[in-house]
Amino acid sequence: MAMRYRYSMWDGTQEVPALDPDQILDNITDDLMNFGDLQHALRNLMQRGMRNPMGQRMQGLRDLLQQLRQQRRQQLDRFNLSSIFDDLKRQLDEILDLERNTLERRLEEAERASGEQQQGEAGQQGQQPPQGRQDGEQQQGEAGQQGQQRPEGRQQAGQQGGAGQQGGAGQEHSQPTPPREFAEMLRNIANRKKEFLENLPQDVAGQVRQLQNYEFMDPEAQQKFNELLESLKKAMLDTFFKDLYDQIANMSPEDLQRMKEMVRDLNQMLQDRMAGREPNFEQFMEKYGDLFGDNPPQSLDDLIRQMQHQMGQMQSLLDSLPGDLRQQLQDLLSDKVGDPELQQALNELAQNLEYLYPMRDLRNQYPFRGDEELDLQSAMRLMDQMQSIDELERQIERTQYGGDIEDIDADKLEELLGPEARETLEQLKQFLEILEEAGYIRKKGNQWELTPRGTRKIGQRALVEIYQQLKADTFGKHEVRETGTGGERTDTTKPYEFGDPFYLDIQKTMMNSMYREGPGTPLRLKPDDFEVARTELLTQTATVIMLDLSWSMALRGSFQAAKKVAMALNNLISSQYQRDSLYIIGFSAYARELKTEELPYVRWDESVLGTNMHHALMIAQRLLAKHTQGTRQIIMISDGEPTAHLERGRSYFAYPPSPITIRETLKEVKRCTQKRITINTFMLDRNYYLKEFVNQVARINKGRVFYTTPDKLGEYILVDYVAQKRKRLAGMG
Repeated sequence: MAMRYRYSMWDGTQEVPALDPDQILDNITDDLMNFGDLQHALRNLMQRGMRNPMGQRMQGLRDLLQQLRQQRRQQLDRFNLSSIFDDLKRQLDEILDLERNTLERRLEEAERASGEQQQGEAGQQGQQPPQGRQDGEQQQGEAGQQGQQRPEGRQQAGQQGGAGQQGGAGQEHSQPTPPREFAEMLRNIANRKKEFLENLPQDVAGQVRQLQNYEFMDPEAQQKFNELLESLKKAMLDTFFKDLYDQIANMSPEDLQRMKEMVRDLNQMLQDRMAGREPNFEQFMEKYGDLFGDNPPQSLDDLIRQMQHQMGQMQSLLDSLPGDLRQQLQDLLSDKVGDPELQQALNELAQNLEYLYPMRDLRNQYPFRGDEELDLQSAMRLMDQMQSIDELERQIERTQYGGDIEDIDADKLEELLGPEARETLEQLKQFLEILEEAGYIRKKGNQWELTPRGTRKIGQRALVEIYQQLKADTFGKHEVRETGTGGERTDTTKPYEFGDPFYLDIQKTMMNSMYREGPGTPLRLKPDDFEVARTELLTQTATVIMLDLSWSMALRGSFQAAKKVAMALNNLISSQYQRDSLYIIGFSAYARELKTEELPYVRWDESVLGTNMHHALMIAQRLLAKHTQGTRQIIMISDGEPTAHLERGRSYFAYPPSPITIRETLKEVKRCTQKRITINTFMLDRNYYLKEFVNQVARINKGRVFYTTPDKLGEYILVDYVAQKRKRLAGMG
């Protein structure tokens, strides 16, 4: 029966398989092979992300950074920060228009009352005051009531503005002011107020400062101006403490005094820290904790960070304004707290914070270039958002270059970029957890390292990758000499793998198919069903891989391929030819033996020059001397002729290669030949000098030479190794 599949557009409701540790390991292998640094490979994985089991690309830290920067650009292109003053100017113009209209109305009333009296209608109005008189007396009563209801400071301000001449409004009504005198007094007051308003400064800050000493005649204008002052007061207090204004807006004098004591004690704690003493933060919070809302700070450092963040918002706002507007906003906010003692304590707090913890990283100048207007409160919220973007950007950048991913504020990330960004962060955190749970990596101190299982898995994957490349190619085109090891069939079986002798076990192969398909005919066989007899190796092969670590290997892109081949061959031998032995030697200016577990971390030598095959051949002979039976061979992988040799324990470098270096290297080739050690050379370059050298090696040793490329290196080496085994086994069959 044919299988049917249904495809639909991705809408987020589909089930996504769990992340596969093997897939994650595959995504870090190339970086690990190339740079030999597991931390670097893990960082790169988190930076770029990867594809999930469904083929969808999972975002990385770079994507989150790009989204943050895009959001910053959008905000800069959207808003006009200077429009803060346009909004304040509109509010003031509305307030002044209301007041001027009221003054004009009062002048008209005064003129009308005076005219009616001159027309001789005052006699009738002795018992029934004219409408103008009624309005005047009503204004007197309102002014008297306002004088009683307003605080003392407002009464004094009214006197300075000219309302002091309205004293009749507060006198006993048993001696009313005559209409003409009242009209004249009202006219004088209104004219003085008009003159005061006409002489206001042009700048917003100067107008607000002057109007604080003015007694408004229009009640609505007075209310709107009070609201404007309160908004400035809120902005000033929010500079230090988040939502502090909401805590003290309706405070009693006793509560205000407690607030001043809190700021004074906070200043004392900062001074104690300056003096090297440890402040008692717990005692401070027991006394004032209720003033810090539902999410109080948990330490003095936490409180300081909150205050710095708030102060940084205001400072960034000031820094982002043009010079003249910056000074106006500073003037506008100065002395708006309303209590000189509290204002002085807050100024001292700002100085202490700046001395202890300068805000260089928290203040930024943002080049806003948009057209959309906003008010002061909206501008403060915008500065909060911009600072959050900056801080998240720094957190992600630190993580990219070695920091802890746990340091990224997930809540703030979700607030700015949405739940998808938080999900991306959580998936990135899972990478390390999944690799650790699979047993591929483990923590060593503050660093991650591969486990032996992880190293084996990388070698296995390298082997599979090379064999997958072979499916599209024909292999064995190079000549193969009749050498190798032999073996015979055993009573045990195993699943068939590429390179195994095809000693098929029919019974177990058929049973594998039935386990998979169920009983019935016809019987369908798949490659995974094949079961072959294991072979027992009768002889051994001891192999040394000589791996060139000179900088040219990395420069030409050969180093990563060579490391992969070494790991794949190690996996092949350890899994299928357990009696064989493999050694790995790395050589540049000097040569050294590399353990299997070291191989993923091996890097090319950047600090020294030289390709010392002479030293590597000496070490290879010493390692192979432990094996007296079986085949002994050297696989040399290089992209250049020898440019260094060992003399009295020191490496001597010369380029172009000196005759001495060539001579000493060929001497070791002759020694290998005398010891019946075969040297097979895999060359990754075809320059004249290299060809001449390897031809001399082949003439002396009778080994083979392969000119190949990095992408074909694995095919040549592994197929050749397996072919040698199969030829001997076939001969014994």
